Amino acid sequence: MERVIEVFSDAEAVSVAAAEQVVQAAAQAIAARGAFYLALAGGSTPKRLYQHLASEPYKQQVDWANVHIYFGDERTVAPDHSDSNYAMACQTLLNHLDIPPRQIHRIKAEQADLQSAAQQYEDELQVLPITSGYPQFDLILLGMGDDGHTASLFPGTTALNEHKHAVTALTVPQLSTTRITLTYPIINNALNVMFLVAGVGKASRLEEVLVSASPECYPVQGVKPTIKLSWLLDEAAASQLPESLLA
Repeated sequence: MERVIEVFSDAEAVSVAAAEQVVQAAAQAIAARGAFYLALAGGSTPKRLYQHLASEPYKQQVDWANVHIYFGDERTVAPDHSDSNYAMACQTLLNHLDIPPRQIHRIKAEQADLQSAAQQYEDELQVLPITSGYPQFDLILLGMGDDGHTASLFPGTTALNEHKHAVTALTVPQLSTTRITLTYPIINNALNVMFLVAGVGKASRLEEVLVSASPECYPVQGVKPTIKLSWLLDEAAASQLPESLLA
């Protein structure tokens, strides 16, 4: 696995750099196999990234007709709810682009039967190229929570031990809620996984994740794609990392 750690001045610079890398990844994937398979993340830093991608100059640099959009996780709310990752992506990105509706795949987490909804989403992933027995994304965007979770892979939850299915439903006791999320097998099968982390509030946890914590202490440490793992950080989030790691 190639691990790349890049540090930028602030969250805005992180989102600009991420936009440039998404454009590049899309161009490479479409040139290679005629399609770009992208999984979106929720959160404030990805939100700003999406706003950039929906605006010039990035909007015109991607062949959106050949982009397929998926989601890394979803809350159990209606698709127009303010907490919905899909709703945020629509408002900031998808409503502003000419992506064929059939190529936008939301997680239908508002259904009463969450396991069935998770299976339905796993079935939708089967149009992706299959390698090592799992669908393969070109790029998965992720964030990191203060507790070291990513997507909806939360500490102590059953999703961390799901090694068969690409998608699973889970209960998150610490939040008194339920979610649907991609699992390690499909995340780690991606060609590129990109973390966007910004803010001084993430600095201590990020230092543990990348430096001092024992392996598998936090869910985010289970993200180990075989090809490339990118960390795009702002200076505040990277403030506790040793210089040797950033060289």
